[in-house]
Amino acid sequence: MKTPEGMDTRPTTDRIKETLFNMLQPYLPDCIFLDLFSGSGQIGIEALSRGARHAYFVENGAKAFACIQQNVKFTGLEDKAVLIRQDALGALAAVHEKEADIIFLDPPYGMGYEEKMLRALAKMPYVTGDSLIVTEAALGQDFSFVQELGYRVEKTKNYKTNKHVFIKRQV
Repeated sequence: MKTPEGMDTRPTTDRIKETLFNMLQPYLPDCIFLDLFSGSGQIGIEALSRGARHAYFVENGAKAFACIQQNVKFTGLEDKAVLIRQDALGALAAVHEKEADIIFLDPPYGMGYEEKMLRALAKMPYVTGDSLIVTEAALGQDFSFVQELGYRVEKTKNYKTNKHVFIKRQV
């Protein structure tokens, strides 16, 4: 699997990816998966390879987007993938699904994207009480704001320098 050159993306390490997908496995079969801030597309591709029905890959960077195109083609998953070259906030309106089962966010750290994205996702009709939002964030990132947006933190998995926060809508 190719990754874009340079420091614009941070590929998730294999160990962290394996831990994440072990936690996501029960939700993956036949799911609709959104990979926002996709980077190389490795997370969405892994979801497809583990049984997701369809995956959206959203990436704004030219090099990263070209990398996703190559990786999706290389894995033979073109028929299950929708690639959107746009900023993640703007791309949310391009998702036309009744329900997104898993939404994975891996925005640049320390720029406030977590709150902006969760605020925007709260307005999307495909984000239901059953949708699972997983945000990869810096270890020190505070998620106390999620309640005021109508969400609850289900679980947090800490690693050495970052974490995965599992979020659902409050119903």
